[in-house]
Amino acid sequence: MASNLRPDVLVVGAGPAGSMTAKWAAKQGANVLMIEKRQEIGSPVRCGEGMSKEWLREVGIAPGRWINVEVEGARIYSPSEKVFEINEKHAGNEVGYVVERDGFDKQLAIDAANAGVEVRLKTAAVGLLREGSRVVGAKVKQFGEVSEIRAPITVAADGFESQVGRWAGIPTNLALRDMDTCLQYRMTNVDSDVRYCDFYLGKVAPGGYVWVFPKGEGLANVGIGVQVSQVKNLADARTYLDRWIDHHPGYAKGKKIDMVGGGVSISPPLKQTVADGIMLVGDAARMIDPLTGGGIANGCLAGKICGEVAAEAVASGDVSKEFLQKYEKGWRARLEEKLYRNWLAKEKLVTLSDETFDKIVDALAGVRLEKLNVHNILRAVQAKYPEVTKEFAAFL
Repeated sequence: MASNLRPDVLVVGAGPAGSMTAKWAAKQGANVLMIEKRQEIGSPVRCGEGMSKEWLREVGIAPGRWINVEVEGARIYSPSEKVFEINEKHAGNEVGYVVERDGFDKQLAIDAANAGVEVRLKTAAVGLLREGSRVVGAKVKQFGEVSEIRAPITVAADGFESQVGRWAGIPTNLALRDMDTCLQYRMTNVDSDVRYCDFYLGKVAPGGYVWVFPKGEGLANVGIGVQVSQVKNLADARTYLDRWIDHHPGYAKGKKIDMVGGGVSISPPLKQTVADGIMLVGDAARMIDPLTGGGIANGCLAGKICGEVAAEAVASGDVSKEFLQKYEKGWRARLEEKLYRNWLAKEKLVTLSDETFDKIVDALAGVRLEKLNVHNILRAVQAKYPEVTKEFAAFL
C-alpha cells in the first residue's frame, strides 16, 4: 500500500458504526478512508441479527434485501414460561426486523463508498501515529507490508475488542460483570413463530437470556448470552444453550447448520470517547445496550454524529479534544441516559431469583404498556407485586 495516503478522516473498522461515520463524514465534504482487517465486510457474523427499525430513517438507511423477516413483536418468557407479549412499536431496541447481518453491513459499506469513501480490505491497524499528545493517523498492515496512513482525525470503530482506543490512552477496560459471553446456532426444522422474537429469562441464562429470532419458516437463530462473572468458564454458555434446547421439543428436533460465538459488553458507556485527533464510536465506545446486548442502532446513531463532527473539525482546522467535545456531547444527549439507566437495571436484574422473574412477567402479562422501558415495567409490577419493586425504588 502506498504510504502517502492522506485522508482527512481515517476510520478503523467497517462495521455499522464505522460505515455510518465514514458515510456522514464524506457527505459533509471530508476525504475519508475506511480500513477493515477482514477480507470481507460483515463476515463472519457475530450477532443475533434482530434489530428495531424506527431509527433507520434518521441515519439514512433504506430497508433492503438484507431483511429476512419483519416481526410483529416480542414475547418475554419467565422461568416458569409465563409469557408477556409486546408489539414491535413498544418493544424497545431489539425487534422489528430479523436481518442477514453480513448483507446489512455490506449495504452500509456500499452506501459509504457511494458517498465517496475509499474502502481498503484486509488492512489492519497495528499502531497509532502521534505528534506529542495528538493522534495523527495509524500504522497499518496489508498483505504483510506495514505502512503509515496520516490523517487529522482517526476514528476507532474497531468493535468490542477495540485496540485503537486503548493505544490512544482512553480507558476501555471492562469488569467481568460487564461482559457477556454469547453463543448462537442457526437451526432449521424448528417450531419458531415468524411473528415474534422470543426471549427467555432466569437461571436458564445466568445474568442474560436465551433468544429465538426467526429467519423464516422453520429457520431461526437460537442463542444465549450469559454474564462472564456468573459462569465458571466461557464454554458454559454452550452447556446452558444445549440444555435449553434439549428441554424444548420444538427446537430439540431441529438441526444446527451454523454456530457463532463472541463477547459483548454490558457496561456503562465510556466516560471519555475523544482525545486530540481521535474519536471512538459504536462497540469500541461501549455503546451497546447493557440490558439487551444490542448495539447496531446505537452505533449507527452515534456514527452519524461522529462523521458530521469529524468533517466539521477537519474543515475548521481544529481537531483538538476540546473541539471534538461536540461529538461527545451530541451522542451522549442522544443515548447516554438510556444506556446508563439500563446498566443500573441490568445490575439489579442479575440479582433476581426465578421466582421474582415469574412475578414480574405475570404482572406484565395483563398490562398494555405504551412504551417498554424500565420505569413503565416497574410501575406495572408495583401495582400487582409491590414487594418486588421495593428494591427498585431509585428507578421509580
